Amino acid sequence: MKITPLKTRKITRDDDNLFELLDKYIKRLNEKSIVAVTSKIVSICERSVIKIGQEDKINLIKQEAEYFIPAEKNKYKITLTIKRGMLVPTAGIDESNGNGYYILWPKNPQNTANRIREYLKKKFKLKKFGVIITDSKTAPLRWGTSGFTLAHSGFRALNDYIGKPDIFGRPLRVTKANILDGLAASAVICMGEGKEQTPLAIIEDLAFVRFQERNPTEKEIKELKISLTDDLYAPLLNSVKWTKGKQD
Repeated sequence: MKITPLKTRKITRDDDNLFELLDKYIKRLNEKSIVAVTSKIVSICERSVIKIGQEDKINLIKQEAEYFIPAEKNKYKITLTIKRGMLVPTAGIDESNGNGYYILWPKNPQNTANRIREYLKKKFKLKKFGVIITDSKTAPLRWGTSGFTLAHSGFRALNDYIGKPDIFGRPLRVTKANILDGLAASAVICMGEGKEQTPLAIIEDLAFVRFQERNPTEKEIKELKISLTDDLYAPLLNSVKWTKGKQD
């Protein structure tokens, strides 16, 4: 796998056209490649930002979260949330590289991923080509952040090994490889988390990715999520009291 981060100028609230940025900084794309786009520049371009001081951050988190655990419940005073079926701090709201603004998650990242794929596919005359919208989060019991995907298009998110044999012929019962977040984690490492100014990346040499010449179906998107009752970590997740946020 080869990842090429793309250097850009500073993306600020003055920017409002994501596709102009794609035109300016993506000069070539090959068949069977994937473009990674940080959710932050998607949010900035669509104005999913709130000026710091205009609204209390805790209230904003409660508005954006589906469920939350109050900040006072942990030593770091950070609100843990569930948003769009994912466990993330602060409902994805971030201040870094916001230049005085809270940056929220994109309003509809799946729609954006679909549009980006269609646009770049047509521009570069591609057939098999994918897009991911990335962000980063922490994981329990591990220091540091890693990338994950908010939305994808153009390839299968999971490689299903269930029923296939391991090296000793034993059938695998539950294994599904998360291609989606593996790509995001790799791309985010290369794009960086600080002042690198590389919010785009091209991922190539992807022998393990199964491309499909379409957007993911609603069924495929739903299959990525696990309910709180079915999750392997349900005993932990259900052992605390979650407060309902204002997001459906």
